[in-house]
Amino acid sequence: MLLGVIADDMTGATDVALMLNRAGMRTVQVIGAPRQGATLPDADAVVVALKSRTNPVAEAVADSLAACEALLAAGARQILFKYCSTFDSTAQGNIGPVADALMQRLSAETAIVCPAFPANGRSIYQGYLFVGAVPLHESSMKDHPLTPMRDSNLMRLMGAQTKAAVGHVDYATVLAGAEAVKARYARLAGEGVRYVVTDALTNDDLMVLGASVAGHRLLTGGSGIAMGLPQNFRADGLLGERAAPASLSAPSGRAGILSGSCSAATRGQIAAATAAGYPALKLDPLALASGAQTPGALVDWALAQPAQAPFLLYSSDDPAEVGAIQQKLGRDRAGEVVEHAFAEIARRLVAGGVTRLLVAGGETSGAVVQGLGVKTLAIGPEIDPGVPWTRVVDGPELVVALKSGNFGAPDFFVKAWRLLD
Repeated sequence: MLLGVIADDMTGATDVALMLNRAGMRTVQVIGAPRQGATLPDADAVVVALKSRTNPVAEAVADSLAACEALLAAGARQILFKYCSTFDSTAQGNIGPVADALMQRLSAETAIVCPAFPANGRSIYQGYLFVGAVPLHESSMKDHPLTPMRDSNLMRLMGAQTKAAVGHVDYATVLAGAEAVKARYARLAGEGVRYVVTDALTNDDLMVLGASVAGHRLLTGGSGIAMGLPQNFRADGLLGERAAPASLSAPSGRAGILSGSCSAATRGQIAAATAAGYPALKLDPLALASGAQTPGALVDWALAQPAQAPFLLYSSDDPAEVGAIQQKLGRDRAGEVVEHAFAEIARRLVAGGVTRLLVAGGETSGAVVQGLGVKTLAIGPEIDPGVPWTRVVDGPELVVALKSGNFGAPDFFVKAWRLLD
């Protein structure tokens, strides 16, 4: 193994695995913190998908360190801590505490902080994170039900979560090339800076930054930073050329969509799917909590729909409605009810002959994969930037796409199936 990746949620893991796979690294995704002594798959890169974005800090740190130990034992030369391109977190973490623990374990002098992903509209300029044309705190992320983002300055955001000093590599330095960036790292390290926010507006910038971190023990950021890492291993003669897959062979069977994301992007995709004639039914968290709506009844409805088009089961709603439900059930209880329902729905759907499943939302994806008992995913073709189809390696005959709520074009739910043979 050359590169080990620790991802803080399921969709983020498939996102970065796709990036590496597309760049020619044989990449496998494993689910959950590996047990002590566990053997990881043989690959150029292994991505460990955790559910640590919103877990208690101590649990997130422990799982991340367990993943790090397994990756190091398998030979990883470099560790990437992957989090969302919108830096999803609270002032207490979990990005800072996990990064601190990994930095200590790896004896890393500095680590970059780079959630930029230009292909999905995430860019960093003067240390500020932008979503499209607006700062992060003016985007729809300001109303995220779990991690509302009310600031766009990455130095402040990271600085609130760690006692270590946070510095900045500005865009002019990035444009000057990898050697200039390396020199800036060295100067900042001499000043006691441990974390370095790096500007990036384009994929070319990410390639420069990738070259600048060759030999770094620890990196932190979004999947975009992974774009520039394979070139370093190739330059050292450790990695050959390999083409990314253009399609994926899928088992015959039913197709369905499960959506728990409440992002504006996913709500638009739901609207496009229903406009295209996909049968759709909404989960009601209050009815699920009271027993008036059950996973079994929802699955019965789904499997009774015509097989010509995928069915859609969704809990996605606008922020105001989500907030009203959280007030009635409690924030944690509301999330648990929906996640438990989706996990049970997924189990019943697969038992009922569904073999092609598209899941939207990080928390929902984690619940579905854990509910199905899936431990390993092979990475397939890219549907949209950051979202591949994957094949289950060690479980039911199933292909699955795990989509971050914010990712994908409006027609994502409609066009995804064209890549399946």
